[in-house]
Amino acid sequence: MTRILRGACIGYGFISEGGHSPSYRTRAQDPGDFDIVAVADITEARRAAAAKAYPNARLYESWERLLEKEARNLDFVDITTPPYAHAEIAHAALDCRLHVLCEKPLAASLKQAQLMAAHAAAARRVLFPCHNYRHAPVVKAVRSALAQDIIGNVRLITLQTLRPTHARGVAEWRPNWRRERRYSAGGIAMDHGSHTFYLAFEWLRAYPTSVTAKATTLGNYDTEDNLSCTLTFPTGIAVAHLTWTAGIRKVLYTLHGERGTITVDDDQVKILASKANGNGVAEIVPNVVPSHWMDASHREWFGSLLDDFRDSIESDRWVSSDTIDSVMCMATIETAYNSARQESLELAIRDASSLVKHTEVERSYRSSPMILSDCASRP
Repeated sequence: MTRILRGACIGYGFISEGGHSPSYRTRAQDPGDFDIVAVADITEARRAAAAKAYPNARLYESWERLLEKEARNLDFVDITTPPYAHAEIAHAALDCRLHVLCEKPLAASLKQAQLMAAHAAAARRVLFPCHNYRHAPVVKAVRSALAQDIIGNVRLITLQTLRPTHARGVAEWRPNWRRERRYSAGGIAMDHGSHTFYLAFEWLRAYPTSVTAKATTLGNYDTEDNLSCTLTFPTGIAVAHLTWTAGIRKVLYTLHGERGTITVDDDQVKILASKANGNGVAEIVPNVVPSHWMDASHREWFGSLLDDFRDSIESDRWVSSDTIDSVMCMATIETAYNSARQESLELAIRDASSLVKHTEVERSYRSSPMILSDCASRP
């Protein structure tokens, strides 16, 4: 019989309500394998919305109070606050020996991400990022094509994420928080950089060694709305452009291999491959893979992500390849920002193998003594 994992949602904004909640409610049905038993949000209106989605859950005005009262009843927390709070909440949850599912980006800085991963390893609890683009049906179709070796090893990729504006949060709490650095820690690179970079890591089968980047802001904001960068990998090159100033919402990816090309245009996957005799190119019939790209909550993908989260828990993979990818995403984003500040100077990116290997957990973020005391006896 499958054990039910009891969880708490910390933050009940757009992505929690629209993206996570539908899957949790489905997974709670008999026989069930996930059950949300508590929710924390600082606004009364959002707690009221959570009560409608989870009528049996206990509601709290702060995550501190939730952990104080609920830690012994929980297996995991799902963090969907803006990035500025991710690290503090994750450390407190890990102190309570809870598994942590965390929205991207994993943290507001590389150092925070490193320490979160080190803490998870020391606590022997899973830290798992919400890298939901990996679970889009169209991305799974690309993964299948690569596994069949249709175009050979990928040597060059281009990734364009086009948005006409920034994603807005709920009306009840700072709907434009992505344009406020103190909450978001950055603009389009922080919001969409993780999706772009972890796909690049997968498709080029490596981590990048250097980046050159340019960032611009067209509006009166303290976060960028355009980022262009070139990443150098041991296996090839990735060129990315992320924007909040496009005329349409769209993703455009191209993967260029030794024997062909894969193009992703939202839900359409098109493959061009060299003919077996080496003369000319054969077009494999374009495949439409419904992926609901226009739904910014991406609710259709979250169930697959939950499967991987549960598998990490059951397999004792405290720091999985997904976790290391999330740390490397932060290394890439931070280095890209540094490059942009230095007139697009090409800068080295630290190797992934050195990012999460700490002999001791040295944290800047500490839970309150009340919470540590309350969680101290948890097995």
